Amino acid sequence: MITIWHNPRCSKSRQTLALIEDKGDITIRKYLEDAPSVEEITAVRDLLGVKAIEIMRPREAEFQEMGLSRTDEDDTLIAAMAQCPKLIERPIVLANGKAALGRPPENVLDIL
Repeated sequence: MITIWHNPRCSKSRQTLALIEDKGDITIRKYLEDAPSVEEITAVRDLLGVKAIEIMRPREAEFQEMGLSRTDEDDTLIAAMAQCPKLIERPIVLANGKAALGRPPENVLDIL
């Protein structure tokens, strides 16, 4: 099973979805409408082996409006992403107990 945290308005997300469409059963999670929980974001961060800031979009206005900083603790940043999923970098693909950020889209092929 493959899951993609997808934003259909994002070109990278659309490109990644097109790249994986023939790779198996895919669950498309429109994460802006179905926001991941703190626990789900934490699990993805752990699977990726990165700091929370590395799966965020700090240039979004909401990042500044929420008073966030690139140096904030992971718990603070993860809570912000759960509250405002627009801050989550996209797309993220989950498959085979692994995760990959689709920037560039070809990154996700390694976990399929």
